[in-house]
Amino acid sequence: MNSLPLLSLSIWVPIAFGLVLLAFGKDKNAQIVRSVALIGALVSFAITLPLYFGFDSNLANAASMQFVEKMLWIERFNVHYVLGIDGLSLWFVLLTAFITVIVVIAGWEVITQRVAQYMASFLILSGLMIGVFSATDGLLFYIFFEATLIPMYIIIGVWGGANRVYAALKFFLYTLLGSLLMLLALLYLYNKSNGAFDILVWHQTPLSLNAQILLFFAFFFAFAVKVPMWPVHTWLPDAHVEAPTGGSVVLAAIMLKLGAYGFLRFSLPIAPDASHMMSTFMITLSLVAVIYIGLVALVQEDMKKLVAYSSIAHMGFVTLGFFMFDKMLPLNQGVAMQGAIMQMISHGFVSGAMFLCIGVLYDRMHSRKISDYGGVINVMPKFAALLMLFTMANAGLPATSGFIGEFLVILGAVKFNLWIGLLAATALILGAAYSLWMYKRVVFGKIANDQVARLKDLNSREFLILLLMALAVLAMGLYPKPFTDVTQPAVDALLKHTSASKILPEVKLVPAASK
Repeated sequence: MNSLPLLSLSIWVPIAFGLVLLAFGKDKNAQIVRSVALIGALVSFAITLPLYFGFDSNLANAASMQFVEKMLWIERFNVHYVLGIDGLSLWFVLLTAFITVIVVIAGWEVITQRVAQYMASFLILSGLMIGVFSATDGLLFYIFFEATLIPMYIIIGVWGGANRVYAALKFFLYTLLGSLLMLLALLYLYNKSNGAFDILVWHQTPLSLNAQILLFFAFFFAFAVKVPMWPVHTWLPDAHVEAPTGGSVVLAAIMLKLGAYGFLRFSLPIAPDASHMMSTFMITLSLVAVIYIGLVALVQEDMKKLVAYSSIAHMGFVTLGFFMFDKMLPLNQGVAMQGAIMQMISHGFVSGAMFLCIGVLYDRMHSRKISDYGGVINVMPKFAALLMLFTMANAGLPATSGFIGEFLVILGAVKFNLWIGLLAATALILGAAYSLWMYKRVVFGKIANDQVARLKDLNSREFLILLLMALAVLAMGLYPKPFTDVTQPAVDALLKHTSASKILPEVKLVPAASK
């Protein structure tokens, strides 16, 4: 199975389908365009499945790169086209391909203009994001990382709401400017490692503490904006509100994970001593996101904004789990970092499903205001039942995927520091408060107005995509073992690596012997 270039196929097949749609897709053939896009998404997802079934989850192998592909790309600068996945990246490749299938189906009837360009943007974006999770060459990673901005910029700017141009430009500038410092960091590491762009070589390159601190902040500005962490989060609510439903789903489910993944692949292993030194700073920012942004979500009147702020709070859990370095504590076995990764995967399912549900209502009433709804359960019982599941998962209900990550991070936080654990646990209260408050006002009670009274329940297409998301949320919540078995060895290896100092030893000058 390893003889097939599965990672290259996972990247370039959806991109190829997207380019075909751009070249030949016409609105007069919209149905054919949709069919070709769906075939492309399904084929791309099918290609990623052998990555899971062929992945060796043995403790030693799961922490090392598998399905490796390598070829010389730019000989003069020793740049290679190198792909590989380990336990940290496998599930994100699968999640990306799965979500792409969902958004293609979700936009089947909703998008009626520039259908080919819309579908092509998501297929191309899918391939680029898989490239980010698969690249082990620093320059290749940077190219994929930056290239993802282009299709998402187009998706928001063309098919978004009334303020779509402002939101698209804000999204693009925030994320692009943050990444420029990362490029300087990559060039520094290239020179420091004797002309190598190999990320795994950089992991073993000894650096002075000052160099590590500078590299840490260079990576921080690139990845913190992408997560996004407080206080560089302000682009996300605008992007979500103005983006079409499919754009919001991909943005929340996958693109936010690119920043968190960057911390795992660059900040922690390349600058471990600086990461330890800056851990209090990162934990503080994470707790602010968890608590303050949770309170901000509580007062939102727009459903999309509420879920957008909810995403920021949940991603605060992720960065909190990364920087407690709980492997150093006895009997803790890296539960906080493991929980952070579980939270990343779960958030992909839950937040994506929440935005899909909001899209269902918006397609019918063209309003996202909570006050415009009420009594939806009376006319849309199937929808109300599925939305209840996703709302409970967003609040961290046991037996749903949302519980797994939050429980493990809080468990690790309590063992790390009781007060940090208590502050982190407030997210469960706040999450339940804003999630259930929104559900109560939208779904329960008497029918609010004539528009609500005319609503129709889910059609077969909508029911299918929400059912698939519901199955994913329940499967991960009830049986997380397939997820933890793959990620745990890689987490242990990363924590072991970060616990060993990588500070460049000082050279002591010995005075010459006097004659």
